[in-house]
Amino acid sequence: MADQATVRGGNASSKNNGSPEQQVVGGIAEFGNDISTLVELQLKLASIDLKESLGQALIPMSVAAGGLLLVVGAIPVAILGLSYLVASAFRLSLGASMLLTSVATLLLAAIMMFIAFRNIGPSFSAMRRSREEFERNLNWIRTVLLHSGRSVGRRRF
Repeated sequence: MADQATVRGGNASSKNNGSPEQQVVGGIAEFGNDISTLVELQLKLASIDLKESLGQALIPMSVAAGGLLLVVGAIPVAILGLSYLVASAFRLSLGASMLLTSVATLLLAAIMMFIAFRNIGPSFSAMRRSREEFERNLNWIRTVLLHSGRSVGRRRF
C-alpha cells in the first residue's frame, strides 16, 4: 500500500539512516526537546503576566491598605468616644463629637475598601493569556502523542 513504510536494505536515505530503535529514541528526544521549550516559554509568559497583574493591582491594594489604616486608627477613637458618651449620659459633649468623628472615619474607610476590592479582581485578568497558552500547549502534546507512530503522513506542528 502507498501509505506504508518500505524496508530497504543497504543504502537508506539520509532520513532513515538509523535503526528503528534509533529513530524512536531520536523521536522521543525531539519530543522531549519540544516539551522543554514549551515549558520554558510558558514560564516566561507566566512571569510577564504576573508582573503585569501586580502592576495593575498596586493602586487598588494601596487604597485598600489606606482604608485598613483608617479603620485601625478609628477603633481607638470610637472606643474613647463611646466612653465619653456613656460618661456624659447621652448629653452632647466632647465624647459625642469623638464618636461622630470615628463613625465618619469608618464610613470613609468602608467606601474606600469597597472601591478597592471591587477593582482588584479585574487587575489579574492578564493571567488569562498564560492559562490559554498552557491549554493550547497541552492540546498540542495530546495531539502529538495521539498521532505518534501512525503511518498516516507526517504532521508538523
